[in-house]
Amino acid sequence: MGTFNLDYRVNHIEMKSGYSLGTFKIFLVAISFIISLVNVLNGQSLAQDDHSHYLEYDSIVAHKLIFPSKVPDRVIANLTIDPTHSFAVNWRTNQQIDSGLVEIALATDGPEFLLGEVHKVKAVSQQFENQNSREPLVKATFHSAVISDLQPNTTYVYRVGNGSGEDTYWSEWFQITTAHDDMDAPFSFIYFGDAQNNVKSLWSRVIRNSYRQFSDVDFMLHAGDLINDRDANMEWGEWFHAGSFIHATIPSIMTPGNHEYRDGVLSSLWRPQFTLPENGPLDVLKETCYAIDYQNMKLISIDAEGFDESVEGRVAQVKWLDSVLINNTKKWTALTLHFPIFSTAVGRDNKVLREALQPLLDKYKVDLVLQGHDHTYARGFVENEGKGLTVVNDAGTIYAVSVSGPKMYESKDQEWMVRRGEYTQLFQIITVSKDTIKYGAYTPTGTLYDAFELIKKDGKKQLINKTPDTPIRLRKDFIKEE
Repeated sequence: MGTFNLDYRVNHIEMKSGYSLGTFKIFLVAISFIISLVNVLNGQSLAQDDHSHYLEYDSIVAHKLIFPSKVPDRVIANLTIDPTHSFAVNWRTNQQIDSGLVEIALATDGPEFLLGEVHKVKAVSQQFENQNSREPLVKATFHSAVISDLQPNTTYVYRVGNGSGEDTYWSEWFQITTAHDDMDAPFSFIYFGDAQNNVKSLWSRVIRNSYRQFSDVDFMLHAGDLINDRDANMEWGEWFHAGSFIHATIPSIMTPGNHEYRDGVLSSLWRPQFTLPENGPLDVLKETCYAIDYQNMKLISIDAEGFDESVEGRVAQVKWLDSVLINNTKKWTALTLHFPIFSTAVGRDNKVLREALQPLLDKYKVDLVLQGHDHTYARGFVENEGKGLTVVNDAGTIYAVSVSGPKMYESKDQEWMVRRGEYTQLFQIITVSKDTIKYGAYTPTGTLYDAFELIKKDGKKQLINKTPDTPIRLRKDFIKEE
């Protein structure tokens, strides 16, 4: 475990928040000492629900992760309900910047786009402040904009900032590509299970290596628990740092997990940080339960925590999902939610969720269900007679549970599983074309851990298992009990 570097002679520098760096160092050191003492007494281990990773930072780094400046940070692009012609972008500044602007142009091979037509889009800007028990008060301005009227399958450059004048601050120029207008054109996306803990230290290599291996993906999907503590600016700072420019160049969608909630209340940072579709049921589920048409796939987010916490939320989401699926004209359908329909971890079972949703998934022949929460890996389907076969004709819904961060649980082998794993960080690449979905689960070192193809023709669906001939990774093989 690292320690704070207290040798910086910068105590006289005042932070814009009103805290001196010296005060901030004392604040974080005190918190870290208390947390470390509690963790020792409780016997907690690496990457569990603790915050000992705060000790990795000196005050300068911690300040940068938590507090905004005049320069845009935490820039992220999100998919809209029409990704062929638009995308959304969000960013953050300090409160000295009270307005925001996006500049966008067609990408060119050189800097000549600066000499051509650069469009300006005014952002919606809102001042915001929050504080949790481990951090000082953070004041920021969050900016969001939807860039519309774009051409399909076209690469653009854009930057975010605050306009012109002497006191002007801009991000770098980012490059982003819209979805294809040919519904059968192939596209791909990355699916991440929980990042959650030690995000800067141990999750960063997962998202970065996924981009290194598959830099031409079209978007990223996060299945909840992006961080551990819903309103911790340090943890959100780690998440944005880990993805860095990737967040701004590959659009994301995310569904909230239980760690984005506390006592049934969604993180106050969720909606300021992201711009997600608002076409779901109930205002309380805005930007957490929604649907997107991406070329020939219907992508659906179910707010599992909202489903679990509220009978009203449960009834509304089930009714809404039924209406979305019955009117679905897309060939492929993928649903993402945080809590698994079929749990993998020992001692977990989401019975209410399963009994409410599985009948709809079966009725409308949903293709993929992408989940997190259980901190293990499993992939399979319910038709038990197909387990162990290489080719399964008339396949049903494929369920996947995955984890991308370092927090790990044990799993229980079950009949529905074709492949499972423990103590393995993973990301999944899913490629969709006219008649085929190709799925590959990879470790951070690039090793293929699981794979399959799903072929849909003439009203029939065939599953081809392509599981690598490598051992299943289980906790007992890596963690020796004393």
